[in-house]
Amino acid sequence: MRVLVCGGAGYIGSNMAAMLAAAGFEPVVFDNLSKGHKSAVGDNKFIKGDLADYELLLQTLRKYKIEVVMHFAAFIEVGESVQEPLKYYHNNVSNTQNLLSAMESAGVEKFVFSSTAAVYGIPTKVPITEDAPKQPINPYGETKWAVERMCHYQSRTGELRYATLRYFNACGAGKTSKLGEDHRPESHLIPRVIQAAMGKYGEIKIYGTDYPTPDGTCIRDYIHIDDLCRAHLLALDKLDSKNELVYNLGNGNGYSVRQVIEAVKRVSGKNFKVTEAERREGDAPVLTSDASKAKKELGWEPELPELEKIIETAWKWHNDFPDGYPD
Repeated sequence: MRVLVCGGAGYIGSNMAAMLAAAGFEPVVFDNLSKGHKSAVGDNKFIKGDLADYELLLQTLRKYKIEVVMHFAAFIEVGESVQEPLKYYHNNVSNTQNLLSAMESAGVEKFVFSSTAAVYGIPTKVPITEDAPKQPINPYGETKWAVERMCHYQSRTGELRYATLRYFNACGAGKTSKLGEDHRPESHLIPRVIQAAMGKYGEIKIYGTDYPTPDGTCIRDYIHIDDLCRAHLLALDKLDSKNELVYNLGNGNGYSVRQVIEAVKRVSGKNFKVTEAERREGDAPVLTSDASKAKKELGWEPELPELEKIIETAWKWHNDFPDGYPD
């Protein structure tokens, strides 16, 4: 089965393409390299292209006889989405509509969409289930929710079978620590703390220490990238019998900012400066997932739920690639 992996040179997309190839699929990576890295693609077929290019999308879908599309080509920075909302609506919504239109023209029905826990906004209760209210508080979350609704209505036409997978915090390095996070600039907590341990930052700031949590810092749900990607394969298989799937993907257990920092110190054996700062607007005290639906319906179970094990894989990758991918 040939799978078009949009955004397949990025962090999650490259890990997904590698897992697809290892499972016997034929991934075709489609990426404009605005955020991704060509060296993360490996030996997989690569097409440099933008989702705004309808003709190239249609040509690619037909030429390679694509049967499934997986979409990881969104912009993901919450802060940037607030500063530049139109940029996010254009790429995350308009370009996805373009992709779905090309799929419809090419007769490609199966679609796996990378969504986010940001669609829930600040939840009224945790852990969060799939039927919790959708109340995004930033353009990033709004654009992901808009695509989910677009897929829902398109599926009603009989032209689309889709799975929406709402990630919590993807982390770690996959395929035996060969494919890691290399965002530029880096905003995710685990890689930033690792880079502080490597001496790349003078300090790590904790934004808010007075939250109603055991140690006063925010708690988040971290899921290893390999566990995340395995759920995509299971969801893809489930699309043979279902038109519409929606799942949360997380460990269900949360770790605080202080716990992440201390875990990195233990794994790395390094110490570094940690300072405290004011809360950031919009940060919920606790965001953890109820992923029981994915476990029940897909038979999915995280294999690397322990925080230190996750960090070990990321620590190895960052030390193997101290300057990131050599693009």
